[in-house]
This record gives sequence, C-alpha cells and structure tokens, in this order.
Amino acid sequence: MADTYLITGAAGFIGSNLCEALLKKGYQVVAMDNFATGFRKNIEPFMDNPGFTFIEGDIRNYEACEKAVEGVDYVLHQGALGSVPRSIVDPMASNDTNVGGTVNMLFAAKEAGVKRFVYASSSAIYGDNPKLPKVEHRTGKALSPYAISKATDEVYARNFSELYGIETIGLRYFNVFGPRQDPNGAYAAVIPKWVIRLLKHEQPEIHGDPNYSRDFTYIGNVIQANLLAATQPSEKIREKQKEYYSSQGLPSGDDSSAIAEQLNIAFGGRTDLQTLFKALRKGLSVYDEKIADIEPRIGDYRPGDIPHSNADITKAQMLLGYNPEYDAETGFLNACKWYWENMR
Repeated sequence: MADTYLITGAAGFIGSNLCEALLKKGYQVVAMDNFATGFRKNIEPFMDNPGFTFIEGDIRNYEACEKAVEGVDYVLHQGALGSVPRSIVDPMASNDTNVGGTVNMLFAAKEAGVKRFVYASSSAIYGDNPKLPKVEHRTGKALSPYAISKATDEVYARNFSELYGIETIGLRYFNVFGPRQDPNGAYAAVIPKWVIRLLKHEQPEIHGDPNYSRDFTYIGNVIQANLLAATQPSEKIREKQKEYYSSQGLPSGDDSSAIAEQLNIAFGGRTDLQTLFKALRKGLSVYDEKIADIEPRIGDYRPGDIPHSNADITKAQMLLGYNPEYDAETGFLNACKWYWENMR
C-alpha cells in the first residue's frame, strides 16, 4: 500500500503543488487547510481523486491536528502565515500560527508515530548576517517577527527530536515561485505581483535598491526537496551528516539522537531585482509585445528586507541527494507561461 502524506497549508501555493506531485506519484494524500491564505480552487482538481482526503481545519486547533495525522506516514508541514511585512503589521498572528500551530503539529505527529516530520522554514532566519552564500550554521539577528517565528520552529523541532525521538527536517526556502502563487493582496510575493501588473500594462514597483538580489527558487525544486527529505533513509542521512560536518570543521553531534536537521533549499544563485524585472518582461512580451516597452518604478525600502540572499545548498545535496532541476531563468519562463494561460 502506498505511503500516506499529510500536507498542511494544502490549499496554498506550495501545499497545492505538493498535493499534485504526490498524487501523480500514486501516494495517498491527506490535506489540511483553513483557507486563511489558501484557496479552494487550488485543491478542487484533486477532490475526485480516490487518493485525496481533505480536512478543513486550523493548525492552531490541536484536535484538528490530531485528526489530520491519523494513519499518516509522513508530514509535510507547509501551513503558516507567510510574509515579513505581514508579520510586522501583526506579530501576534504570525506567532500564533507559525509557532503555536507548528508545536501542535509536532506533538500530534509524535503521538501518532509518524516516520518523519518535514517542515517549511525560511531564509529569513539569516537576518542581518551579510556573508554570502548563506550556510546553515551561520545565521544572524532576526529582522522581523516572521523570521523569529521560523527560527523558533527550528528550535522546537530539534527539541522534539531530542526529547521524543521524532525525526525532523526543516527546509529553509529561498524565494519560492511558480504556478498558483497568489498575485493579489498586500503581501503578495514579488514575481506574481509584477507579472500581473505587466499583464495589465502597468508599472511594477521595485522597493528600494534595484541591485538587491535573491536566490529565486522554482517550485519544482521545492517539491523534489520535500520528497527527498521525507524518504531519504535515516542511515544514509546519518552517514552523510558525519561527512558534511567534518568538512565544515563542526562537531557531528550525538550519533544516538534522532535526525534533526535544517537545510537550505534553493537553486544556489542570485538574481538582482532589475534582472528579474527584465526576465519577466521578456518572458511575457512573447505573448504580448506591448509589455516590452514597460519600465519599472522605484519605490521606498521595506522594513525587514535584506539586501542579498544566496544559498549554499551543499548540505542538502550531501544529506538528501538534492539536485535542483530548474534554474531561475527556466523557472521565470515557466511561471510567465502559467500566468499568461491562467491569470489574464
């Protein structure tokens, strides 16, 4: 019988893409969402699939978490309130969902005896550390409540591994983008927001310095990472942990402890905002030549933003065998095609 995966935040951008990928591979999928930021339309295509079960529930409700983990082999915990700006406006909501909800899910998963708990962390954890590329053991001062919430999730996950023996792997996502990413609302990510403005023949706004750069990561790479994080054999991870930590001159930890890791998930490159704009404009002008003449406008800096982000993905490559299939340019073209076909 196929393994069963629980995906929290299943109606969101990353969650719905994970649902689709797992169902195509023949796995059983239990999906949970409260539709705070996700959309029913994202999971409607799966509702008639016999391998798909949907639970409308909130990770802040422990009973809902208990129900969701029944009979589950692996948890892919994507449920969260994203966005640095949102967390600055409402830090309480970010903490309640991202920390309280994660602790609920961790404990419910532990009680249910799941094989491994994989959860979404964030590159925001690196904060004000200016060194590039970003390496997992070298973080900085958090610049937002969102970053603090994700750093706290990692502390809790490690503690649960040490106390209860549940295997946990945190995936520090770097600027994920792709199909189904919401372009609307005050806290929309930069790529879908710019694409929609270009489709409307409006000027996208670059906040702050056009030379700011990000390690933009196509959703296909994130799907690969989640599957590897869930299924890579424990023995192989432990073997590679020793090799990796030795190569970094770091202690390897207690060999008897359960797996508790945090890994960068990205392509491992940098694209500045000006180059991103030109790539999106070029990708969309294939479908609408008027877009080729649009120029961006420069807006104010946003609190909590970091100048540059670039991941060292060596650890994920060694421990999981992670090998990102999509570079940023290919991802931009794929995203442009999807938005042209689905969001005009």
